[in-house]
Amino acid sequence: MPAEVMDPMPKNTASNAYSESSIKVLKGLEPVKQRPGMYTRTENPLHIIQEVIDNASDEALGGHGRRIVVTLRADGGVSVDDEGRGIPFGLHPEEGVSVIEIVFTRLHAGGKFDKASGGAYAFSGGLHGVGVSVTNALSTRLDVTVWRDGKVAQLGFAGGAPVGPLSVRDATRGEKKSGTRVDVWPDPSYFDAPGLPQAELQRMLRSKAVLLAGVEVELVNEKTGERQTWRYEDGLRGYLTEGLGDTETLIPIFEGARFADPARAGEESFAAGEGAEWVVAWSEDGALVRESYVNLIPTPAGGTHDAGLRDGLFQAVKSFIELHGLQPKGVKVLADDVFSRVSFVLSAKVLDPQFQGQIKERLNSRDAVKLVSSFTRPALELWLNQHVDYGRRLAELVIKQAQARTRAGQKIEKRKSSGVAVLPGKLTDCESVDTTRNELFLVEGDSAGGSAKMGRDKEFQAILPLRGKVLNTWETERDRLFGNNEVHDIAVAIGVDPHGPNDEVDLSGLRYGKICILSDADVDGSHIQVLLLTLFFRHFPQLIARQNVYVARPPLFRVDAPARGKKPAQKLYALDEGELQATLDKLRKDGVRDTQWSISRFKGLGEMSAEQLWDTTMNPDTRRLMPITLGDFGFEETVGVMTMLMGKGEAAARRGWLEDKGNLVEADI
Repeated sequence: MPAEVMDPMPKNTASNAYSESSIKVLKGLEPVKQRPGMYTRTENPLHIIQEVIDNASDEALGGHGRRIVVTLRADGGVSVDDEGRGIPFGLHPEEGVSVIEIVFTRLHAGGKFDKASGGAYAFSGGLHGVGVSVTNALSTRLDVTVWRDGKVAQLGFAGGAPVGPLSVRDATRGEKKSGTRVDVWPDPSYFDAPGLPQAELQRMLRSKAVLLAGVEVELVNEKTGERQTWRYEDGLRGYLTEGLGDTETLIPIFEGARFADPARAGEESFAAGEGAEWVVAWSEDGALVRESYVNLIPTPAGGTHDAGLRDGLFQAVKSFIELHGLQPKGVKVLADDVFSRVSFVLSAKVLDPQFQGQIKERLNSRDAVKLVSSFTRPALELWLNQHVDYGRRLAELVIKQAQARTRAGQKIEKRKSSGVAVLPGKLTDCESVDTTRNELFLVEGDSAGGSAKMGRDKEFQAILPLRGKVLNTWETERDRLFGNNEVHDIAVAIGVDPHGPNDEVDLSGLRYGKICILSDADVDGSHIQVLLLTLFFRHFPQLIARQNVYVARPPLFRVDAPARGKKPAQKLYALDEGELQATLDKLRKDGVRDTQWSISRFKGLGEMSAEQLWDTTMNPDTRRLMPITLGDFGFEETVGVMTMLMGKGEAAARRGWLEDKGNLVEADI
């Protein structure tokens, strides 16, 4: 046979050559410059300036300094001046260069990894050590001046690299004793718009003043000569009151603060000093104010601390309603009923916060739910029972919300009730009729289905266990789908008939807002995911278009970590090998030796207890749920790829695709 027939791979050309020289290693700050969007927002330079302001705020949070000044310079730069301890400028004991240079030129370097007792920053927002180094990387010029130990140290950078050696001189009489000033000139080539959004900057600085009671935050504009100063003596209460404006509150503002003491009963699982400060207001109408922070870092996308506040308020109000016999017959109060008309400002302190992404928009730390909930619930319960008239007024609002929701759900149920097929016997349904809230978990195997049934929230989560692998339905005719029992049960359970992408289909019968595929975190589990996604894309495409289909992501590993410093013993979960390695690296940075932790690998969902499955995979506050969308591909292009992957006569095309793309799998491992 001729050689050209035996060799299906294309010959190397200049355009597709793949050799040792193709592998590039990015050093220093090059990763940031190559992919700035991975490290910061690129709409404008505000976030890289915020990294500097956050450092100044962390100093004030630790009790060092009472004033922060941000100056918009006439030459386009921005200065951030604080009265903190000043960045150490001596030689690093291991690296042999100035600590200032390390902080501003090395990723994953900083003083906020050390969370042990006595660490420089026990509670801070900085975690990854990439904050001000990103600022430096994306700036044409950056100058640092430090006042510390009677000395003044200065170092300048251009394009992320030092422009000269560190200069150190004696402080003159009248100079401040300690502090840091960072002057930044952002590089406009990395941002969509070169200017700072004034309203956002002002809002951020005002919030810092609110969260740092008694600390003065000043904004100076050299071009206009304007000065704005924020200093809040009333703290969070004053901020919320100002934000609500003329909105009338239903009851007086509920406020409180509590921080953990492991010596107190029930607080052993929290680190000393962890906790929260909060102000909460209910109103019947008007705009709502909702802001949350973790260690002074704003979290506009909320997270687990918000979920803890929500749960604490719900449990307290529910307890008050039950204690005073206020709940009408047939009405069930849910967390949404309590939280729908809430305005709040929440400031949480978490020793080792885990954020979603470097820009820290959302807190992911699982422990924060319990932390905030366990502190806010007893405080509100006590307050309501001390002010029964206000409690009754709040209960009336909550019950009114619950009744309105129940009526809306009954209308939906009535519209979809006629002609519904008998639900499959394996389905363990939920109690709620609120379609937008209900969730159906398609679970691999009866064993895992049993754990899911025990661990679920039966109010809104339904379980349908699947036996074995689902039929590959890519080439199955629609009128023959129901010949397969598993496919029949899925279709009847979700309440929607099979359809095409452009069909007029009645979706009013949809029984669940989220249809979640829950399978083992292994190769067989991935195969089941693919078969189910094939079913939905081919025969229920409008559910994917509406983002009703999700994939639940259970962890593959559990790490039992010992107590370290202020942090108590923890059970940490990792989705895959990459997350496991990152978790172990972090433990090592915390001073934990390799012999002090233990690693468990889940062979399947059936090995998880109901509590573990709930905490890691089903709890809306702590799980990871991936919505299924077409992404960058169009519908027709996706059909072509799926035909190649799932079509019976496409073996040769699949083989070629695997030979071409197979190396990408190893690159991600």
